[in-house]
Amino acid sequence: MPAAPALTTDVATAYRELSDLRAGVLDGDWVALRRLVDGQRPATRTEMISYAGSLPPTEAFAQRQVEADPADGLAAALLGESLIVRAWDVRTGYQAQHVSQNQFREFHQILRGAERMLIDAAAYQPGDPAIWYCRLLTARGLQLGQAEARRRYDRLAESDPHHLPGQLQYLQQICPKWGGSFDEMHSFACAAMVAAPEGAAQGSLVAQAHFEHLVSLEGRQQDDYRRDLRVREELREAAARSVLHPAFGTEHGWIDAVSRFALIYSVLGDHALAAPYFAAVGNLVSESVWGYFNDPVETFDEFRREAMTKGGWR
Repeated sequence: MPAAPALTTDVATAYRELSDLRAGVLDGDWVALRRLVDGQRPATRTEMISYAGSLPPTEAFAQRQVEADPADGLAAALLGESLIVRAWDVRTGYQAQHVSQNQFREFHQILRGAERMLIDAAAYQPGDPAIWYCRLLTARGLQLGQAEARRRYDRLAESDPHHLPGQLQYLQQICPKWGGSFDEMHSFACAAMVAAPEGAAQGSLVAQAHFEHLVSLEGRQQDDYRRDLRVREELREAAARSVLHPAFGTEHGWIDAVSRFALIYSVLGDHALAAPYFAAVGNLVSESVWGYFNDPVETFDEFRREAMTKGGWR
């Protein structure tokens, strides 16, 4: 039998549009890039902009376009995302006590530059969800507070009420670690799921909220959370309304949505329940989901092996 495909974090292998997007950035082909990105539904467009922002050539490429036309919403969102990625690279993912003052100083300096540019972009293009998505990120990094974050999310939702990338960013904002609360976090996730059409990926917000809650606990509290039957029921309902629903498709974002259920069931210790989700994503390791761990690929592999064994999969 042929060997199973090697694990990969390159989700462009599953989404052809990302391969085309990467080629457009590397070739410096703005016309092709605009045609590809602006032709997508709003959430996919934002996810593509987010992906492009992680590519090293994008910042200089987008900067030239913004200088040529400050009213170009796509260029502004690409530049904003690139600056945000660079800022967080400087800060790193370590807890605040392990980040130096120089790192924080540079982190905030880059984000303030991104924020100034995005303020202008939002004035030119007030209905562009990708710009408000970026402004959710700068609001969190600059610690502008819950009220301002909610204002920005509401502006995004005016244009696209079921914008999953924006909802995921706002969910992060209302986690206790950023000044929110567990009740607010779970309520938002549930409300977004119920408001979305059945078969939409919003059920994965519920899985993400439970993951955030679980990993914030320690010792006996964490053990109690793992045994809470209400958590299982909420996850069962969320999966049924989203990734297990007949209307759920393979449009951009499906890998992350399915992976969130594989992740939450794994950390809950329900490895057999995680197995079908691992089977669905195959060898694709989403860094946006598994990046919570120091080695996403190794963690994915360990959890997948245990899930497949306990779930009776071959």
